Amino acid sequence: MWEPQPDAGSLLKSTAKMPTTPVKAKRVSTFQEFESNTSDAWDAGEDDDELLAMAAESLNSEVVMETANRVLRNHSQRQGRPTLQEGPELQQKPRPEAEPPSPPSGDLRLVKSVSESHTSCPAESASDAAPLQRSQSLPHAATVTLGGTSDPSTLGSSALSEREASRLDKFKQLLAGPNTDLEELRKLSWSGIPKPVRPMTWKLLSGYLPANVDRRPATLQRKQKEYFAFIEHYYDSRNDEVHQDTYRQIHIDIPRMSPEALILQPKVTEIFERILFIWAIRHPASGYVQGINDLVTPFFVVFICEYIEAEEVDTVDVSGVPAEVLRNIEADTYWCMSKLLDGIQDNYTFAQPGIQMKVKMLEELVSRIDEQVHRHLDQHEVRYLQFAFRWMNNLLMREVPLRCTIRLWDTYQSEPEGFSHFHLYVCAAFLVRWRKEILEEKDFQELLLFLQNLPTAHWDDEDISLLLAEAYRLKFAFADAPNHYKK
Repeated sequence: MWEPQPDAGSLLKSTAKMPTTPVKAKRVSTFQEFESNTSDAWDAGEDDDELLAMAAESLNSEVVMETANRVLRNHSQRQGRPTLQEGPELQQKPRPEAEPPSPPSGDLRLVKSVSESHTSCPAESASDAAPLQRSQSLPHAATVTLGGTSDPSTLGSSALSEREASRLDKFKQLLAGPNTDLEELRKLSWSGIPKPVRPMTWKLLSGYLPANVDRRPATLQRKQKEYFAFIEHYYDSRNDEVHQDTYRQIHIDIPRMSPEALILQPKVTEIFERILFIWAIRHPASGYVQGINDLVTPFFVVFICEYIEAEEVDTVDVSGVPAEVLRNIEADTYWCMSKLLDGIQDNYTFAQPGIQMKVKMLEELVSRIDEQVHRHLDQHEVRYLQFAFRWMNNLLMREVPLRCTIRLWDTYQSEPEGFSHFHLYVCAAFLVRWRKEILEEKDFQELLLFLQNLPTAHWDDEDISLLLAEAYRLKFAFADAPNHYKK
């Protein structure tokens, strides 16, 4: 995905080694608490030795930001497309490689997010080196598409097939071991999962299946049996007065989902109705809320593609799939979706406080990243809730094609708190990605219409990879920054 930088060694020679003993965490701010379980993950690998080394060392903040910006610039130049737009505080003019850039902000501190072990490093001043521990979910290698292939324009076909085969072998070796190393699996998965191993990888990363290979068959059998016991016990109550409104809303919402070619198949409609109704009954704190229905689709499509050949995920036909296989896929989809929702359930409780909070955080983050875009939206009275509520409620599924959602979820499942914390930075990068178009719109109605119908129909994995790279750079720059919300 990114070209290696030959001068990385000279940048890193003078950096000090990270101390091996954890440093006591200082009192954190509200945003630091929001980020407390997020672990950084650079898209690094055989082509990205510079970034791998950077994540393992303590660096001067100028070096860090120059490296991140240069990687994005070089990638964009090679692709012949503009870089993702940056705001005034982060935008920098191209300059010779040997010349370090000015700090992006006089008060900006670069600090690693607090890891899962809840240890953190104290923030240094902007002119000092900021301690950065090597991430627990540092990814490997280049991005692959839904079918396990990279953009053919970037590599020759022979080199491409070799690379894909090599990545697929790494996944297969990791998955075949007696106990899968989940941290290593996250590192590999961050930059995309090959299609043949995606179903098993998602089941492991979601926490549905155990790392121990010998325990997996028994776990699958037990969980599938448990799910259909729920069906037998609860599903007939869908027409009871106490539950009929829930079932009716599910029944209305499913035909509105996309892709229509998949959803409107009667077998699929019935499966989705059962999954959503059982989840709602078993989670009375939130019940069924519009938006949850969309979260079923990626799991179902990934798991069904293990049994059928489909050129496009939007045109999956389940008619030839045996009934017993569909039953198992239904149960697997239910449990994996449940695991996802466990981490973001406050998005769907009464008044949806999780979404309200995240939209507010997005607004404040964008005001820090790109004040001009933020001010433009404010001047034209466009409120973030008017377009970003759906981004949080549906995890951008209504904004990008399904194939892109699946690639996005490869990374989300590789990041601790990926569907909540990292998603915030993806949304910020996604908004700033349209900076030029937003600033050109001078009318409230046209501006809002654009933001609610962004032109992503032809996006592919390459676009998602660039979006994720920018999101990670923003998280690296702003997570745990004491002045994160100060202008």
